[in-house]
Amino acid sequence: MVLAPDEVRNIYLPTLYPIQEIIPETTDIKTFRLDVSGSSFHHQPGQFAELFVPGVGEAPISITSSPTQKGILEFSIKRVGAVTAAIHRLNSQDRLGVRGPYGNTFPLPDLVHQNLLFVGGGIGLAPLRSLVNYVLDTEKRPDFQKVIILYGARSPQDLVFKWELETWKKRTDLVLMVTVDRGDDHYKGRVGLVPNVLKEDVTVNPDLWKGIICGPPIMIKFTIKALLEMGFHPKNIITTLEMRMKCGLGKCGRCNIGPHYVCKDGPVFTYEQLQHMPGEY
Repeated sequence: MVLAPDEVRNIYLPTLYPIQEIIPETTDIKTFRLDVSGSSFHHQPGQFAELFVPGVGEAPISITSSPTQKGILEFSIKRVGAVTAAIHRLNSQDRLGVRGPYGNTFPLPDLVHQNLLFVGGGIGLAPLRSLVNYVLDTEKRPDFQKVIILYGARSPQDLVFKWELETWKKRTDLVLMVTVDRGDDHYKGRVGLVPNVLKEDVTVNPDLWKGIICGPPIMIKFTIKALLEMGFHPKNIITTLEMRMKCGLGKCGRCNIGPHYVCKDGPVFTYEQLQHMPGEY
């Protein structure tokens, strides 16, 4: 495959960007920070890209960095197959192919001047982080009201972005709640499933808040159920169908759900939209 220089706008060809830094998150998750300074790459929170390793293939990965972070592009990648394993073998200053950005975005106009409740599970915090850091940006923060972040993982070792959770914890303009399904001898924080902690520890007026969710499918399912029980309207519950992204262009058909193509029409949907799509969400 011939790799496109950055100025060539061919939707099928990736551009190679140097890896500026690799941040280990867990035993099987790493965050890759790419240097895209001087390029025309621009994204919005919620979008994803196809990451390409020559001779191996490509995989759709959510963009975890905020567009307010100029000159860098970040992807948090869980090692689950041949492509992600190949990416994990890369080193700083190696180059990684990027095609995109693709998909729709979190509905920013609908979120302005709203209270935002973020609920993330495991690596699902990665796509939420793009929006969280967008909202927390010095210039953007006055455009939004209260912010609550509820984040959970299976164990303390499975928590990602620990380095950034500490930064968020120190801020006075948000409430951060972290929980794990099961603790260990060294863990001193909350223990409990995310949907249960949500119902037990989060008290908000559902008519005045937007709930934004991402995580494993089972976690999303029960978190949506919890938000509905709390009184949230389906149009105020926003999630992403991360597991359905494929080629990025809606050409291969593998992301198809009824009349929708997740790679083009998503991956971000409100629960109100999902109620009109075939399948269980």
